[in-house]
Amino acid sequence: METILVIEDDPRIQKALTRQFAAEGYTVHVSQDGDAGMAAVFAVRPHAVVLDLMLPGLSGREICKKIKSEMNEIPVIVLSAVSEVADKVLLLELGADDYVTKPFSPRELLARVQAAIRRNQRSASKPSLSMETYSFGNIVVNFTRMDVLKEGTYVILTAHEFKLLRYFIEHAGHAVTREKLLNEVWGYQNYPTTRTVDNLLLRLRQKLEPDPANPVHFQTMHGIGYRFEPQPATVRQ
Repeated sequence: METILVIEDDPRIQKALTRQFAAEGYTVHVSQDGDAGMAAVFAVRPHAVVLDLMLPGLSGREICKKIKSEMNEIPVIVLSAVSEVADKVLLLELGADDYVTKPFSPRELLARVQAAIRRNQRSASKPSLSMETYSFGNIVVNFTRMDVLKEGTYVILTAHEFKLLRYFIEHAGHAVTREKLLNEVWGYQNYPTTRTVDNLLLRLRQKLEPDPANPVHFQTMHGIGYRFEPQPATVRQ
């Protein structure tokens, strides 16, 4: 039986979500503040977390960031009163798998939670790179430890930056659209702006390219999207 952890301090929302998820056969755990919620994540290891942003104690943003840095396989669906696109982008950059803006329909939230769990299960069942490490240019990626070295120095990547890098490596040499990247890396088929991909790709270039202004590995395919080239072709004189 799948387990859902609800981290929410509003008793009315707690009760409504508990009834909704329990009626669908889920085991539901509820935490009403950030510190208890973070402890419950480690203790329960839920199949999904429904997370309010405005919490007593540890904030929802801090919880989301911590879950995605240490237990990236757990989907996080954020409840937020925030409606501005810029703030939604920030949530996704922190690693949130989806968001629902308050006030919300419990049925919509249920559908989004179920979709996030299914995506996670499909991702877990996909064949992945068999190698432990992968090198390109002066970069060494360790998939087991989820770390990256550039010229022997550790490079700090966010959860989504690492997911994007891994996706590019798994599809090296193939042109991929921004929409495809949104769907495969973020899990969204419809999202307000593909600038999310552009901004994340820009950060990867800044961190991993020898010359970010003239990228050789993370190449723009005009009118299409991007292509990862681990060994760029040399120009013959």
